[in-house]
Amino acid sequence: MTEKEKAKAGLLYNPNIDKEISREIIKCKDLCHQYNQLLPSQYQNKEKLMRSILGKTGTTFFIASPFWCDYGYNIEIGDNFYANHNCVILDGARVKFGSYVFIGPNCCFATAGHPLDVEQRNEGLEYAHPISIGNNVWIGAGVTVLAGVTVGNNTVIGAGSLVNKDIPAGVIAVGNPCKVYAPQGQDAILKN
Repeated sequence: MTEKEKAKAGLLYNPNIDKEISREIIKCKDLCHQYNQLLPSQYQNKEKLMRSILGKTGTTFFIASPFWCDYGYNIEIGDNFYANHNCVILDGARVKFGSYVFIGPNCCFATAGHPLDVEQRNEGLEYAHPISIGNNVWIGAGVTVLAGVTVGNNTVIGAGSLVNKDIPAGVIAVGNPCKVYAPQGQDAILKN
């Protein structure tokens, strides 16, 4: 089994010894660098380049520079997607965003994780588990979403949260670690 096949299966793999993985990462980083160098007024060029980076895009989206990802082809965004400055997506596994997702500045989505065993970690081993963000989700500034997490539809993740477990649909969730604060809706906020 190749390192890339191990990664796709969610097993421990070593991206540092696989030439195909290294080539794909460098190619994607070069494209991200090109994207980040374009002027904000070069919207059409930015959109075209981003469509070549990402695996699947909706009809309309905006991603503010700078933006970084590892492979790009593992990322899927729905319609009316918005990501503010400094969005980082470590997409060793699939990262799927639904439609009408709004991401604040300085957010990170990390499918990669490392073993707790020091010898395995020092060998360069890691794993990658998918992340799924539903429709109509707002993710506040400075949020980190870790490997294997699903965030349900119509949910708000408060600024600065560390999301290390699944968050259900229709809630407001905040904190480190991120926990459900209240059901979604203005009435719920006013009552708490």
